[in-house]
Amino acid sequence: MTVSIAFDLDRLNQQFETATPKEILAWSIENVPIGLVQTSAFNVDDLVITHILYTELKHPVPVIFLDTLYHFPQTLELVAKAKEIYNLDLQTYKTPDLDSRKAFAAKYGEALWDEDITKFHQITKIEPLLRGLQELNTTAWITGRRRDQAVTRANMPIFELDNLGRLKVNPIAASTRKDSWGYVAEHGVIYNPLHDQGYPSIGDEPITTKVADGEDERAGRWRGTAKTECGIHI
Repeated sequence: MTVSIAFDLDRLNQQFETATPKEILAWSIENVPIGLVQTSAFNVDDLVITHILYTELKHPVPVIFLDTLYHFPQTLELVAKAKEIYNLDLQTYKTPDLDSRKAFAAKYGEALWDEDITKFHQITKIEPLLRGLQELNTTAWITGRRRDQAVTRANMPIFELDNLGRLKVNPIAASTRKDSWGYVAEHGVIYNPLHDQGYPSIGDEPITTKVADGEDERAGRWRGTAKTECGIHI
């Protein structure tokens, strides 16, 4: 199914280049009244967006979380805490018919990410996400990506289309890591304690490592490989 979004992206990106995340999200709420969702890995940037939507704009939207079965325990605890605090409309998607690491390993091997990282992400992230977007009748989805997270994201627009014609909104594209943490400090936003332990970007436990001073904040994702994205945003 292809979703048609009739927006002038060039004009929108020019108009909102210097806008605040709140202004970008407010525009999205007004102009996408049906089918607006947030995708969240519950990293600090995602929670900044959730806080703006649920607390400042008071406009709860469905929040898609992909349970890969390999998240850190701290991440799952944070998801539960955020659901309670914000009364989140949480929509969790995972690999069908599998509910544990043991079941996943029995079907796909003990370390599929080492054997075929692309297949691992297709099974645990891409397929569940696409299914979730479709089941929620999504016309636009909000991401927590920033340009300064990695060189591969340096030219990311605020508004873009995915390959099915859905609008993708990147409200903090022009923000910085310092901006996100400043917002957290000002508004008391909850965050993953792993961020204080050398993990600026948190993915699946077996393939996320600590980041050293001077490295890109996403350097700890898929370390030792040439991979820079899981495939969701390609």
